[in-house]
Amino acid sequence: MFGESDYSFTYDSEEVSIRIDPSDGFYQYVRKSGTEAITKVISGGSRKIVVNPVEPVNLPREVTRFLEIHFTPVAIEPDSGETVYVTFPVEIGIFLESKGDFDVLDIFTLSRPKYSLYGPPEEGVITRYHKSAVSGTIPKLDRLKEGVIALSITNASRNWVEVSRVVFDCSSFFLYYGDIVSVVARMNILSRDIADVRSEDRPLGEGMVPSILVNKARKTLIPDKIPFTMEFGVGD
Repeated sequence: MFGESDYSFTYDSEEVSIRIDPSDGFYQYVRKSGTEAITKVISGGSRKIVVNPVEPVNLPREVTRFLEIHFTPVAIEPDSGETVYVTFPVEIGIFLESKGDFDVLDIFTLSRPKYSLYGPPEEGVITRYHKSAVSGTIPKLDRLKEGVIALSITNASRNWVEVSRVVFDCSSFFLYYGDIVSVVARMNILSRDIADVRSEDRPLGEGMVPSILVNKARKTLIPDKIPFTMEFGVGD
């Protein structure tokens, strides 16, 4: 499904059906997934679309820009590091392209979004919530539903720290896709309560393609606060 195409693009599976057809001098985009059916009319001459994974915080619209992943606790000794692999939910964007600019035509997901609160009610942030197993190797996944994060964890504190969650600000996310959907990220633990988290602009493997993201298409300003600082703990 992922990649560039013209308006002859079609995709059909048990879970989602997408097609673009000529219609009364225009083009008609139709997407059916689950109980949802979307129809839009496209007017324009470029006839080019891009389909790729996007930041997993767009559905439903404007709830949060933060992604929180809970995983099996990992104990990290002082002044050391470890790379683990965790999963995240995939959302798929359909973009119209014209002269190098992109516009969002549609966003959908094959997973059910869940939400949580990271931190206390008066200070915390609403997050897109995802529960993941943790692995020392890249897991096999359905790339239309889940991606993998290669998370390099560094414990800069003087104590053992048990890590069981990470929170990302997805306005500064970097996504790549190929045989898998992936993110490369770093988590620098300063204490049991505080850690800095950032996504890195590089692929997990050779031949992977950077995603067009919703923030770029909508020309959303990226906050100055990079990396994101987790201030309410790295464990349950």
